[in-house]
Amino acid sequence: MGTAPHLFRCPLLAHGCRGPRDAVRYLSPTTLPGMAKPQEKVSVGERFKQIGQVFAFTAKQDKWFVPLVIGAVAIPVAITVTIVLLTGGWLWIPVGILFTLLAVLIVLNLRSNTAMMNVAEGQPGAAASLMENMRGDWRVRPAASSTTQFDMVHVVIGKPGVILLAEGDPQRVRSLLSQEKKRLVKVIGNAPIYDYVIGSAEGQLSIRKLRSTMLRLPRNLTGKDVNALDKRLGALMSRPQMPKGAIPKNMRPSKGAFRQQRPR
Repeated sequence: MGTAPHLFRCPLLAHGCRGPRDAVRYLSPTTLPGMAKPQEKVSVGERFKQIGQVFAFTAKQDKWFVPLVIGAVAIPVAITVTIVLLTGGWLWIPVGILFTLLAVLIVLNLRSNTAMMNVAEGQPGAAASLMENMRGDWRVRPAASSTTQFDMVHVVIGKPGVILLAEGDPQRVRSLLSQEKKRLVKVIGNAPIYDYVIGSAEGQLSIRKLRSTMLRLPRNLTGKDVNALDKRLGALMSRPQMPKGAIPKNMRPSKGAFRQQRPR
């Protein structure tokens, strides 16, 4: 995790994002460049490379990370050295090394998660990226409904049912949520449907609590039900939808673009 995802470093348009789906494609707050998703198998060398990227990213984002890592190394080493000097038991050295590595990994896990949440908060597409990288059977369709102002509704299918996650301006996304519910109700049958607006205001779900909230939802469907529901929604969403709203000026083609494309 040497560098944060593209959206974290640059404005959307600087990376060629021309709509909400492009924004989600460039954003991955929980799996940064070079990292594999939880279900992917990686070699030992690749795993060490990932850990190095995590260290670099977390150290850049969190000023307390390096001092905490130093403490996580110094305390077990000091305890191990003391025990060895007092008892003469050299077998304590490998035990001390294992405890030191464990302490460093615990600090890394806690502080890197905090750093990534700080970076992801308020970024378009962050909720979809978090869901895509959660462990478990979660079928995510990012920006299933969207506007040209980067308001979007992500559709997630899992054992709790159908989950709608809205990101963007609260007024506009509530309208999007209502429209998406009406569209989905036609095909989901009796499957439960949940909806959340991602944000920090009252009545919204903080992205920091997204994972825990999803894991607390009741398991209403079996794996077979999830597969069937996924197929029905896949057929519905295979029909492309244009983003709603006016096209921003910086995304509009030049006046002569259409004239140049006309056959002579």
